[in-house]
Amino acid sequence: MVADESWFTEASDELGVGFSLKVRNKLHEETSDYQTIAVYETETFGRLLTIDGLVMLTDRDNFVYHEMMTHPAIFAHGNARNVAIIGGGDCGTLREVLKHDSVESVTQIDIDERVTRVAEQYFPALVESNDDPRATLAFEDGVAWMAAAGDASVDLIIIDSTDPIGPAEGLFNEAFYRQCHRVLAPRGLLVQQSESPLVHAELIRDMHGGLRRAGFAATHLLSFPQPSYPTGWWSATLAARDDLALAAPTAEPAFDTAYYTPAMHHAAFAQPAFMQRVLAGDD
Repeated sequence: MVADESWFTEASDELGVGFSLKVRNKLHEETSDYQTIAVYETETFGRLLTIDGLVMLTDRDNFVYHEMMTHPAIFAHGNARNVAIIGGGDCGTLREVLKHDSVESVTQIDIDERVTRVAEQYFPALVESNDDPRATLAFEDGVAWMAAAGDASVDLIIIDSTDPIGPAEGLFNEAFYRQCHRVLAPRGLLVQQSESPLVHAELIRDMHGGLRRAGFAATHLLSFPQPSYPTGWWSATLAARDDLALAAPTAEPAFDTAYYTPAMHHAAFAQPAFMQRVLAGDD
């Protein structure tokens, strides 16, 4: 929501937290068939993209999220050739995936084409890989796409969705996870954004439980700072189709990153004591 013309504020009565950015002006606003999309020019975080009044990304800090949603999973897999991204309409995750020469094909499935078209207009750096011949953009429902996908046809599924409400609600349940498990090839991995460890511990526990009930052999949590998201502390959940050791990177990536390094990869999987208890089902 916007408190006045000079500040954008996302406030949650449920969580009792808020985040504000001083804005210069609103560049764009529209209501698509699914949601309201807006773009602001801020004083200190560059351009800001919001959906239904919630922060999706800013120029200043989106690199953390996009890199941590992609590189840990791709390096942990070790040989991900075919990738599916559910959501991710701003295309930042797609750009990061395509930095890996080992990836042969990426299909991005987002229900709302307007998010991508707005990103093309206002966030050109995020969409710079959209014309890569390995990339396919599909504007359709991710749940339906997964249900129609072939068995063992994808090595890595990245669920880069909004919060588990509205169009993204169907991406956070056991039935959807069962379809993902079916679609993953042997050694396949799934990674999904899983909100803030500090205030969404119950959601994280439920996600890990749902993934295991759906047949995934192991689940892991990785966390990272995300200043423009609630609490500034965010996470992704990594689920392995099979009970196999994850690859551990040792060398620096062969491409430029702003946050990800092998050391940050290893650190992201370390859990504080309270989250160890949550994931063990003790809290």
